[in-house]
Amino acid sequence: MKKYLFQTERLGIRNWEDSDIPPFSKMGKDKAVMEFFPSLLTEEASTNFIRRMQIQFTKKGYAYLAVDILESGEFIGMIGIMDQNYNKDLGDFIDIGWRLKQSAWGKGYATEGAKGWLDFAFKELDIKQIYSVASLLNVNSENVMKKLNLNKIGEFDHPKIPQEHLKRCCLYKIQNPNHR
Repeated sequence: MKKYLFQTERLGIRNWEDSDIPPFSKMGKDKAVMEFFPSLLTEEASTNFIRRMQIQFTKKGYAYLAVDILESGEFIGMIGIMDQNYNKDLGDFIDIGWRLKQSAWGKGYATEGAKGWLDFAFKELDIKQIYSVASLLNVNSENVMKKLNLNKIGEFDHPKIPQEHLKRCCLYKIQNPNHR
């Protein structure tokens, strides 16, 4: 039985396991999954990413974490929140993001898992505000941000993305309505 940080109606959010490396690496090599990222990921890069997330989770109680479909136990990707600091206007901030394998697209999993994360982050972690960033070309992710009731606060050129067509990003934000 897998130990979940929390569950939504259909999804379980949990820390990464070594058994997630092969399917996550496969996602990192999928051109459709990685369409709005600067490059595909090697298996080593995917493994290093998972290790960084495990460390972040141990330190903070949150990270971009593995997500399973509860009914089948199938690993479908990642959804979570993560410390970021690449936007000079924001300084240090917490980002909510998702990356799912193609077979999980179009089923509402990203929205459902991200809603679960917002609830967990605001109620359990008392995080004040959360941002979300996506390439302007990534209309599907921007639609998820809108479904989550995040507010668009602007656009910016992502300093870590060299490709001109991906560089321009939208920036969304949501405040914790119950922040103490």
